[in-house]
Amino acid sequence: MAIKNIIFDFGGVLMDWNPRYFFKDYFNDEERMEHFLKNIATDEWNAEQDRGRSLAEGTEFQVAKHPEWEKELRAYYDNWTSMLLRDIPENVAVLRKLENSGYELFGLTNWSAETFIYALDNYDFFQIFKDKIVVSGTEKLIKPDPEIWTVLLNRYKIIAEESVFIDDNAKNIEVAKSLGFICVHVQEATDLEKELRELGVEF
Repeated sequence: MAIKNIIFDFGGVLMDWNPRYFFKDYFNDEERMEHFLKNIATDEWNAEQDRGRSLAEGTEFQVAKHPEWEKELRAYYDNWTSMLLRDIPENVAVLRKLENSGYELFGLTNWSAETFIYALDNYDFFQIFKDKIVVSGTEKLIKPDPEIWTVLLNRYKIIAEESVFIDDNAKNIEVAKSLGFICVHVQEATDLEKELRELGVEF
C-alpha cells in the first residue's frame, strides 16, 4: 500500500526531555542524582502521570512512599520545564519539510496532559499537526498498550499499513509493527529524512 500518513512520537524524536537537565545542578552529585532517578522518581512513576494521574496526586503518592525525599520529589514537577531542554532541530526540520507534502501528519505521545500544554504553547511546530495529536494523559492510555494506537486509527479513520510510525522506544516500535505500521526506530545516529526516503516518502 502507498504511504498516506506519518505519525510522530514527540519525546526523543522532536523534543529533548530529560530530568537530568534539571537535577544535575540541583544535586551537584551524580551518584545521588542517579539513585534518586532510578529508585525514587522512577520512569515507572512518571509514566503514571503520562497515563493520566494528576501531577499533584502522583507527587503525594510518591512522597508518602519516600518521605525522606519529599523536597526532591516536589522539585520534580515544579521544575519540569527545565527538563525540556529544546527541540531536536534535525527532526523538526524533517517535520517542516513534510508540512505541505500531501501526507497526513499525526502525533502519538506519552505525555502528561498537564505538562503538554507548555510544549504546545512554546514550540510552534506542534501547530503543523493541526490538533491531530493523541496524548496519553488525555486518553488514560500509554504506549506500548496497543489500545492507544487503536484510538489513533479509529479517531482519524486511517489504516496502519498506510502509515509510518516514528518512535525512539524499541518496545513501542515492536508493538506498532505487530499492528501493521511501517516503522522508523529513531536512535542517536538516525538520519530521519534518509530513513523516510528509503521507505518511499517523498519530500
